[in-house]
Amino acid sequence: MCLIDSYVGGRLRHRAHRVSRDGDRHVLTVELRDPETGLVAEVTYRSPDGVPVLRSEVVLRNGGEAALYLESVSSLAVGCLADGPEAIGGADLLWAENGWVAECRWPRRPMRVTSPVLSDRVVVYDSGKGEFTQTGRGVWSSCGRLPMSGLTNRHSARTWLWQIEHNGGRHWECGERDRLAYLALFGPTDAHHGWRHPLEPGDAFRTVPAALSFSADGGPDAAFAALTHYRRAHRRPHADHRHLPVIFNDYMNCLMGDPTTDKLLPLIDAAADAGAEYFVIDAGWYDDEMGGWWTTVGAWEPAASRFPGEKGIHEVLDRIRERGMVPGLWLEPEVIGVDSPMAKSLPDEAFFRRDGVRVTETGRHHLDLRHSAARAHLDQVMDRLVGEWGVGYLKLDHNIDPGSGTSAHPGETPAAGLLGHNRAQLDWLDGILGRYPHLVVENCASGGMRWDHALLSRLQLQSTSDQQNLRLYAPIAASAPTAVTPEQDAVWAYPQPEDSLDEVAFTMASALLGRIHLSGLLFRICGPRPGPWCTRPSPCTRPSVPTCLRPSPRGRSACRPGTTRGSPWPCGPPPPSTSPSGAARQRVHDEPSPASPPRLRRSRRRPLPHREPGRRRLEPRCRRPHADAAHSSVRRAAPPHPHAAGRVLNRR
Repeated sequence: MCLIDSYVGGRLRHRAHRVSRDGDRHVLTVELRDPETGLVAEVTYRSPDGVPVLRSEVVLRNGGEAALYLESVSSLAVGCLADGPEAIGGADLLWAENGWVAECRWPRRPMRVTSPVLSDRVVVYDSGKGEFTQTGRGVWSSCGRLPMSGLTNRHSARTWLWQIEHNGGRHWECGERDRLAYLALFGPTDAHHGWRHPLEPGDAFRTVPAALSFSADGGPDAAFAALTHYRRAHRRPHADHRHLPVIFNDYMNCLMGDPTTDKLLPLIDAAADAGAEYFVIDAGWYDDEMGGWWTTVGAWEPAASRFPGEKGIHEVLDRIRERGMVPGLWLEPEVIGVDSPMAKSLPDEAFFRRDGVRVTETGRHHLDLRHSAARAHLDQVMDRLVGEWGVGYLKLDHNIDPGSGTSAHPGETPAAGLLGHNRAQLDWLDGILGRYPHLVVENCASGGMRWDHALLSRLQLQSTSDQQNLRLYAPIAASAPTAVTPEQDAVWAYPQPEDSLDEVAFTMASALLGRIHLSGLLFRICGPRPGPWCTRPSPCTRPSVPTCLRPSPRGRSACRPGTTRGSPWPCGPPPPSTSPSGAARQRVHDEPSPASPPRLRRSRRRPLPHREPGRRRLEPRCRRPHADAAHSSVRRAAPPHPHAAGRVLNRR
């Protein structure tokens, strides 16, 4: 369903505009008004100095005397992406497929596949309503596809890239109208999410932001570079973006959610020897049932059975500090397990509800962060872990999709409740980082299922994948900087005792494309004196852990400036003096397909995908498939307006 046509949008007329500056940003504000309903639209465009990226958001105000009911409001609507049949015929659409353990795959398709030629010299049609659309639903903002796409000309290299900066439901459409290629970007809509919003006289509604990047002749490479510079300019400043410390996390191809004091202490020593600067204890540290961590989350107290010593978990945290590292913990703050004591102590109003019933998804409830009790609970947890325990790193995960949203009161659509929760989540994160500015927070959701700029403009790192195969991870690591700045791009490096030296080098080189996230049973990797785990012929000649893994101070200092200042790797390799990882170059390809793994010299050949001997297979954390909900039936829209797209129902 095409959303760019509406009667109200067609009646909007220019009333005023203002040009101003906001620091290093140029600002243009355009005010439009519908004389029939009194609806006022204030469209604000911002663009940083020297960066060809435009950021847009719209505020609607009801200046009339009757209530209005919003069903869709565009954040940005433009009609200049390609001018004329020849330009449209040479245009390719770009988008990023984003599946679990198969993130950030960029196919391309001719625009004429979805917007075919409809007119000749005798008959002219304005629109065939065959636009290309993509929709994201639920709390996983990037499940299935990233909230960004693009349009590039195969001949001239003229390229546009766009991103919807929202951590919830969104929709975009790109098609042909009046022989122009148009683009319209939305948050949630009635047609695709069941979203509606009442606008009483005097009330206002703000859309989710969206950004548009442009390159006149540099192709996708230059447009991605511009978007990267924009992302750096439009995020919360943090020291982590400059220093880029190496992080060890005990989950991937390692403890896999089963941490104990006995298992962690040798890992801490090995991680310190390998050069890690942060040590993160991942899932399971609160699970007293030894395997029930999925349904017991919520109270975030350490399990005495896992940390039985007199000091409990603080024995482990103190060892981390003694070895010169900063301790970190894994949390899934928005969920409460059905077996958690918090499921009974918090009121029903603090959770997602539909039809007055608390939503339960795979043994878990979902907090509604608009409610004061939900916010107070999480603030208490943060104050204890960060303020009292001295934890300096939090990995915030999210492994369920609770569906369409929540209805906090009669008449509120679930999608409207979800939008309210999405915005409350951002406000809560701002508050946490305001109280603890030193805290480093990693964004994660079953790998890369929450990959959006609304969260990444606040949080310091993005988990890129749960992929356990080092060869299949390489193309994910190479293309991830198209969706996040390289310095926020957390890439696993998980050398194993049975790996060859080439495989160890390969997994480490992949991590150099972004932020090094060490894992794996490092203490079992043999040194000059092999341990009982070594299966290699005696005498073993493998180097020790520090020799294999620890980057030299010179190499590390040379790599970091290139990561913090450089463009993503599709923009070409930076000079060798600034980043040894710049030699990796991932091109946008024709159709989604698994990447062919490189042949590693002297490496053992393994079937792909493979399951390593002795490694636990990673099961999907969310067992509910992402359903493509049926679209709601809505009234047909009317002719387009070049400045605004949306639908408003005037009910008198």
